[in-house]
Amino acid sequence: MTRGRVQATARGQGARRPVDKVTHAVTSAEYGWTSQNWSGYAVAGDSGAFQAITGNWRVPEVTPTVGGDQAAAHGGWWKRLLVWLSRLLSGNGSQRDAYSATWIGIDGFSDTQLIQIGTAQNVIAGQPQYYAWWEILPSPETVIPPQAYPVRPGDQVTAAITRQEDRRWRLSLWNRTQGWVFARPNLNYDGPLTSAEWIEEAPEVDERLARLADFGEVVFTGCSLNGLAVRLQPADAGAMVQGRQTVAVPSAPAKSGDAFTIAFGSTAPAAPGG
Repeated sequence: MTRGRVQATARGQGARRPVDKVTHAVTSAEYGWTSQNWSGYAVAGDSGAFQAITGNWRVPEVTPTVGGDQAAAHGGWWKRLLVWLSRLLSGNGSQRDAYSATWIGIDGFSDTQLIQIGTAQNVIAGQPQYYAWWEILPSPETVIPPQAYPVRPGDQVTAAITRQEDRRWRLSLWNRTQGWVFARPNLNYDGPLTSAEWIEEAPEVDERLARLADFGEVVFTGCSLNGLAVRLQPADAGAMVQGRQTVAVPSAPAKSGDAFTIAFGSTAPAAPGG
């Protein structure tokens, strides 16, 4: 199935801009859509269809990799050795910055508006970086202060976006592992409410699509829409394809329909509980 435009945003520090990419037709029955910057599940509906979304995930641990193409990171020790030697001989053996973001959102799948909240997992100057954030396009992301709301790999988080009775919006993130809850109510957002997403993203940094950090795997569970468990379908799944290289792929939905896994690289992971 061919989908429309995918709008997403950058994470981390530095100059950032929204990423506006066009999905491609998919010939494989495995995925309903592909994107240069998103992988995960997206559900589309009529105007006003989505009033609330939730999702759980465990913050992934990102792995620094020596510069070179991303396929080398999951292509066996000999590929990694060749890349390392190539970079060393060329006088550039340093580790390259890499970025990833895990989030839930409403809108953005077929339009340029989006409300979202999630976690960032980056590798900056060889050092992992983790924090929480929220964003309403076209405004830039708001970092949730890490001193008060720290994020570490392995933390179990629950995110929610809910339309209030006064038609404003509430964003919340609960770090179950560390015991804190962040909430931001009474937000103005007037998007069409025509899509909802659970996504792993490669953001744009300094107006260029960033290198995707090796996040291993992320498992989304407890996915719900409008207060009800969602029944995800294979056609809702999307793979991240940059150039001719697949860099992140989701699993099939779990039997429950409300959970799935996303893996770094081109090999589809097993569904949760499968």
